[in-house]
Amino acid sequence: MTPSARKFALTAHVTSSVGALGAVAGFLVLAIVGLTSKDSQMVRVAYPAMELIARYVIVPLVLASLITGLIQSLGTTWGLFRHYWVLAKLLLNALVTIVLLLQMDGISCVAAAAAETALSDTDLLGLRRSILTHAVGGLLVLLVPVALSIYKPRGMTRYGWRKHHEGSTAAPQP
Repeated sequence: MTPSARKFALTAHVTSSVGALGAVAGFLVLAIVGLTSKDSQMVRVAYPAMELIARYVIVPLVLASLITGLIQSLGTTWGLFRHYWVLAKLLLNALVTIVLLLQMDGISCVAAAAAETALSDTDLLGLRRSILTHAVGGLLVLLVPVALSIYKPRGMTRYGWRKHHEGSTAAPQP
């Protein structure tokens, strides 16, 4: 990858990752309001807003983060399978994406119910708690790749170790 392409891909990856983190934080605030507010109008608008944020902001940003992360790892010397921290970031991002896509039906269900009528404290309580719990979990899980990107803990995979030693023992090209 050329230096300018690498910088562009890195910018896209950091932007989408940080954007997803911020969008999930906003989603979490709305989930707390939806579950704890005594103002029925506030609850009625919180859940439809959460669905819009999840569908049109969080899902695209998480997918963009996953794709740009793959591009970054495959187009740079870090590689996809050479370092444990890169592999961990990939797996965490894939996990977040899968869980988010599985939660979308529940988010849509609560949003539709809230849009039709005022929810009582007990209406869809299990589903509303699940949405809140998954938002907290998602936020925490998204913070781990940030830390991994900053600290880049040592540790190469067997594949990475083998590739590293193949490169150092290869004869120099004339």
